Amino acid sequence: MSADFNPADPFALFRQLWQTATPPGAQPFLPPMSEEEIDRKLAELKVVEGWLTMNLGVLSMQIKTLEMQRAAIVALKPKE
Repeated sequence: MSADFNPADPFALFRQLWQTATPPGAQPFLPPMSEEEIDRKLAELKVVEGWLTMNLGVLSMQIKTLEMQRAAIVALKPKE
């Protein structure tokens, strides 16, 4: 921990992690300023979109599989 750590400040650890994760001179909440930065950010976001789309497909498949398993169990259950 750094010497300026204050346990009474609940955001001190967050602030310290943010400062070490952000490169010097970078402003994380400002939009990209150059065409190259915009292209790079678009490419990154498209990769994230693809990953999320794939995960949504996997989740939908798992839900459908569980619904089919439940329907099969109900159909095979002996009637009383």
